[in-house]
Amino acid sequence: MTFVLLALHLLVVGAVLPHRLAGSRRLQARPAVGAAVWLALMASFGTGLLLTAHHLVAPLGHEPAGLAGLFPHVEPAVAALPHGPAWWAPAAVAGAVGVVAAAVATRTARARRRHREALDLVAARHPRHHLLVLDDPRPAVYCLPGRRARVVVSRGALALLDDRRLAAAVAHEHGHLRGRHHLVLLAADTFALLLGRLPLARLGRAELALLLEMAADDAALTQVTRTELATALYTLATATPTGPTTLAAASTGVLTRVRRLAHTPAPPPPTHHLAALATPLLPYLLACAPHP
Repeated sequence: MTFVLLALHLLVVGAVLPHRLAGSRRLQARPAVGAAVWLALMASFGTGLLLTAHHLVAPLGHEPAGLAGLFPHVEPAVAALPHGPAWWAPAAVAGAVGVVAAAVATRTARARRRHREALDLVAARHPRHHLLVLDDPRPAVYCLPGRRARVVVSRGALALLDDRRLAAAVAHEHGHLRGRHHLVLLAADTFALLLGRLPLARLGRAELALLLEMAADDAALTQVTRTELATALYTLATATPTGPTTLAAASTGVLTRVRRLAHTPAPPPPTHHLAALATPLLPYLLACAPHP
């Protein structure tokens, strides 16, 4: 029974819910909450996968103890020894996931470092803003996150944007940096690398990227108007992204974002907040639920 419940959970979280939530305007109304919901689904799927692996290795290793099974309890050492090896398989899976995440983070950080070193050699400082100006005719505004973050603007963008539109694009990039959105994308990239064909991995990565752009838009709106930001996005919409290690102002879902700036959808109900908090715990409840 436990295996059936966990398998059903993996099916719903991994395939059904992603198709239902993709493009949800309710989640786009509060992009931070929307991103938390997608991350919660990924965490819930990963937890369910580990518990399923544990159940397959030792389906009779212990009797479900209901909600009490969620809390630590003291057992005699002799009785606990036979159940210890049952956790080797899920522990090995968790360790492998950690290794993949570390490899992705290392590779991304190395690429950003090379990019940053190249920019420091060829880019000039903007006389009024804390920006690096790249001598490139293509319009682009983007940031390089990390410990030594950079906001970069091309001369093509300076030629197209007036002061207020430039301020809007730069405020968007600072929203990315303050929100540490690159860390959220790192988690999604790792999940997608491991489970790329899963709808949750494929749709979740794309939805998270769009929601983070919207979150940076909202951060920019504390300094500029909706019209200024929307106009800046339209102006930069033809910019070519500089690479996977950057977050560009007009690189993802420009039309959807501009429509959102013009007509803000209704905010999500409180149940979305509860789902973001409770979904990762659901596999534990299913695994510990008593059954005949």
